[in-house]
Amino acid sequence: MSSLNFIGGEKGGVGKSVTARLLAQYFIDRGQTFTGFDTDRSHTSFTRFYADYAAPVIVDSYAGLDLIANSLEAQTADGQQNSAIVDLAAQTAAPLARWIKDSDLLSLLAEMGVTVNFWHLADSGKDSTDLLNRLLDTYGQGPNYFVVKNEGRGTDFSLLEKSATLSRALELGGKLITLSELHEASMNKIDRQNASFWAAINNREGDAVLGMMERQRVKTWLRNHYAIFDTLPL
Repeated sequence: MSSLNFIGGEKGGVGKSVTARLLAQYFIDRGQTFTGFDTDRSHTSFTRFYADYAAPVIVDSYAGLDLIANSLEAQTADGQQNSAIVDLAAQTAAPLARWIKDSDLLSLLAEMGVTVNFWHLADSGKDSTDLLNRLLDTYGQGPNYFVVKNEGRGTDFSLLEKSATLSRALELGGKLITLSELHEASMNKIDRQNASFWAAINNREGDAVLGMMERQRVKTWLRNHYAIFDTLPL
């Protein structure tokens, strides 16, 4: 299966780049070919951690966004289709929606057999629920919706869980999943290394090297999320 994964949430600081990095590592470890796209001009976090797989793209340029769609047409030598991960910066929903509508992208990708997944990263605030509703209004039936409760950005998600918006997403076939928090000290060390999760686990040199138990916690964190991702149309 080939998939186009928009990692969004429309807000800053809800864990979009961490999720993009996690999905990238999942594809790498599962042997799935993919291309990554980083739309955040100020931080380029995705590109920084997965430089061999991701590159910056300008989201308010049709030429830039076309690169995302074009990457899905590429195939490996054994005929495997390429997937894509798009780390969306905050406040990119409007230009993205215009491009998708003007290009009739969802119909085109359906013909190509490419699954379109919108990942909505949510914190525990009301605005995350409101922004999810806006996403559903924009695209409706067709793409897959993965509503991600980021436990690194909140612990009480009752407002989201009890909302009519979440019920609507689930009625459209959406999935509610949880992104558990990786131990803060370990994540800080990984960030200081500018390392992929694989490199962080295997690196034994440097000031920010992970200790044995920290490496074990990262491995467990990855394994637990991989089990969730295995159930998704990726």
